Amino acid sequence: MISRVARLSLAALISAAIGISPISVMAADPTPPAPPAATPTDKAAKKKANKAAKKEKNAEKKEKKKSKKKAKPAADTATQ
Repeated sequence: MISRVARLSLAALISAAIGISPISVMAADPTPPAPPAATPTDKAAKKKANKAAKKEKNAEKKEKKKSKKKAKPAADTATQ
């Protein structure tokens, strides 16, 4: 027959194991990762939009520069 002390110690041991088990599971699991700042698809879309805007801006600059060049010789011939 199992003595009262043995039963008590066994019950205490089992209770402690049950009580500690959630803590050990939490310690074993890594913390959930933080959501990324921008998903790769968002980054790619943003980069593509910026590239297109820059291209458009450069095209406008070239157009202005060409129109100035054309206007300058025309002005020179008009003054002669």
